[in-house]
Amino acid sequence: MVQKVKSQAEMLAKLGIKGLNPMQKEAQQVLKTSEDTILLSPTGSGKTLAFLLPIIESLDPECREIQVLIIVPSRELALQIEQVLRELGSGYKANAIYGGRAGSKDKIDLQHPPAILIGTPGRIADHIKRESFAVKSIQTLVLDEFDKSLEIGFEGEMKAIIWELPQLRKKILTSATEPKRIPEFLGLRDPFYLNYLDEKSNKLSIKVIKSPDKDKLETLGLLVQQLGEQPGIVFCNFKDSIERVSEYLAKLNIPHGSFYGGLEQKDRERALIKFRNGSYKLLLATDLAARGLDIPEIKFIIHYHLPIKEEEFTHRNGRTARMHQSGVAYVLEGAEEKLPNFIDTEYTTIQEIEQEVDVEVKFQTLFISGGRKDKISKGDIAGLFMKEGKLQKVDIGVIELKLDCAFVAVNADKAKNVVKALDNSRLKKKKVRIRLV
Repeated sequence: MVQKVKSQAEMLAKLGIKGLNPMQKEAQQVLKTSEDTILLSPTGSGKTLAFLLPIIESLDPECREIQVLIIVPSRELALQIEQVLRELGSGYKANAIYGGRAGSKDKIDLQHPPAILIGTPGRIADHIKRESFAVKSIQTLVLDEFDKSLEIGFEGEMKAIIWELPQLRKKILTSATEPKRIPEFLGLRDPFYLNYLDEKSNKLSIKVIKSPDKDKLETLGLLVQQLGEQPGIVFCNFKDSIERVSEYLAKLNIPHGSFYGGLEQKDRERALIKFRNGSYKLLLATDLAARGLDIPEIKFIIHYHLPIKEEEFTHRNGRTARMHQSGVAYVLEGAEEKLPNFIDTEYTTIQEIEQEVDVEVKFQTLFISGGRKDKISKGDIAGLFMKEGKLQKVDIGVIELKLDCAFVAVNADKAKNVVKALDNSRLKKKKVRIRLV
């Protein structure tokens, strides 16, 4: 039920955003009037906000059914969009459903239908088939990173979904690269193209480092040590490779996290939380992390494995040098490897890279067994940690508040003492457990 619909200015203020960028401003105008739109813009340029703001303005506050369906290729992107909607505080209910999530949770969320439903194609198609929610009020469909959904085999599910939406009036497709094709089943009617792919005024450098051996592991270790405490991602093509690289970096005492499809959802989510809040600066990932994830500005990416397709190379590189920032993409070339044709750039050596000096506070992540449903706010958590935990403001990093729990980055040197002092404390009316993640 809508309590109070917020104005756009109020929502942006909640996010701490003073103004929209040119792409978001043009999207505002186009999406209000265009029936079908294809929005192409680099990773990190703010596409999510670009389509959410006009969508929220178009919602009917009197309607008690789902009005907007947002289809995404991964559960992480579904959760990210849900989080942005929650932080906007529009007054409208929004929920994310996806594969791997308990069906009982979906049932609870859909008992009182959200105005905006976000989900992966398989889970959405399954619920439509089961008639878990009414489709008669869905007039807007967003296919976020639609080319990725097609690439990983969701075409059948997407066809089934569109076929079951008789009242659909508006379709919005987004991507961070130029799509190779627009499938006919999408039924686009003279779509308006918003193409900002050439507007990326960043400073991306691509450099190749030659490994003296076929096995590039030692070269990777030397490179990561040279780069120091800068935030970055190492891309591998396989989960087995990530496990091998992780074991090697652990021997070098290099803190890092891992992110790939074979991990449990909880472990993937916590890996991203710890990367976002700076508990570690390095993330080992497959191409699952190449797009659509809410991660901080990073200084570099490393192609430990060469990407198979040019699109993968583009999306990986898109994680750095975002929105007017600079960044470097390092390509590791093994002794017997041959670079694909789409990689044509200068060679460098590890010795030529300027070493980063670490001057920042190191963080560790703490888990709190209470969240939004317990009426706990970020201010409550910060207050407890500063008053009872004896921390200074500089000792507290990012606080992420979930429905039933929270995660807090704190000064690593003080983390154990904080746990000892605050475990079993009261936050609002709830007694909470606090532990190291």
